[in-house]
Amino acid sequence: MEECKITELYDLTQTIAAELFEGAEYPWEVLPKSHAFILELGETLPADRYFKQGDNVWVARSAKVAITASITGPCIIDEEAEIRHCAFIRGNAIVGKNAVVGNSTELKNVVLFNGVQVPHYNYVGDSILGYKAHMGAGSITSNVKSDKALVVIKASEEQISTGLKKVGAMLGDEVEVGCNSVLNPGTVIGKRGQVYPVSCVRGVIPADHIFKDKDHVIRRK
Repeated sequence: MEECKITELYDLTQTIAAELFEGAEYPWEVLPKSHAFILELGETLPADRYFKQGDNVWVARSAKVAITASITGPCIIDEEAEIRHCAFIRGNAIVGKNAVVGNSTELKNVVLFNGVQVPHYNYVGDSILGYKAHMGAGSITSNVKSDKALVVIKASEEQISTGLKKVGAMLGDEVEVGCNSVLNPGTVIGKRGQVYPVSCVRGVIPADHIFKDKDHVIRRK
């Protein structure tokens, strides 16, 4: 599945977590490693640009964090990021430069690349969102199958078992997800992909394609 590889989905110059992806072929492979990686990276961040608060939470001095936000470590909030009112960050989270985590948005075990926006009532769990990816209001990643089976990535006739019970969505750079959409476990959306509002998405959506519904996935003009 060439379209699911890290090299096809992400510009690794657009994240403080580039080293996390070293040696991995597919993005979901790095999810179990994020906890240890954040703890190690956090201790190396320069004190003139980042400060440590609470239990293993590192925050850039240029970031804006609402006093009503709840943040559990390990977590890194990079420069110029904005964490808004009542955001809920549950740990194992990297929030990239200039990223926006909005009101009542919940994050858990995620990497948000630089410029990502999850600004309104989003749930993002066990997921990786590429540079400038945007999730519309109310859109969420579903990260556990209803039967609790291990998540399998499916594209046409190909399948890859992740070996993980919890895998949300892998969104490539500049992906746009419409309001109130659900990205089912193991969804992969290629660079510059677009999802119509109120969609239920599963499987692999190629780069530069628009998901209108499961029977209408068309190339962007």
